[in-house]
Amino acid sequence: MDVLHPRLLVGRFADCFRFYDEVLPRLIGAKLTRGAATGPYASWDAGSEGVLTLFDRAAMAAVTGAGGLPADTPAQDRAMLVSRVGDVDAGFELCLRHGGRAVSPPANRPEWGAGLRTAHLRDPDGNLIELQSY
Repeated sequence: MDVLHPRLLVGRFADCFRFYDEVLPRLIGAKLTRGAATGPYASWDAGSEGVLTLFDRAAMAAVTGAGGLPADTPAQDRAMLVSRVGDVDAGFELCLRHGGRAVSPPANRPEWGAGLRTAHLRDPDGNLIELQSY
């Protein structure tokens, strides 16, 4: 189970997909587990651990409310930490109690994957975090 892994939010999804799909297997033995160059999502695992996920930046910006911000400025997120948790709602509330700032409340996201539930928040320094269960 990949408890915590990086997710790159990219504007040139197909180009980034092709890059990582070529280099990750050769560098660290990671294999593509989900997705394709058409996007908006792809992930690579090494063994049973998730090592990298790509997600289309515009798709995430729409969820986090940053869709109206210019894509070529630092105002739109370029990375986020993703953590698989047992209970998204409880994890979201825990983070808020300890200084996290809500971005998007817990929601089912069947368009992203069967049984997937997510919540998005920012840590005290503004870094984007996704809590997920599936």
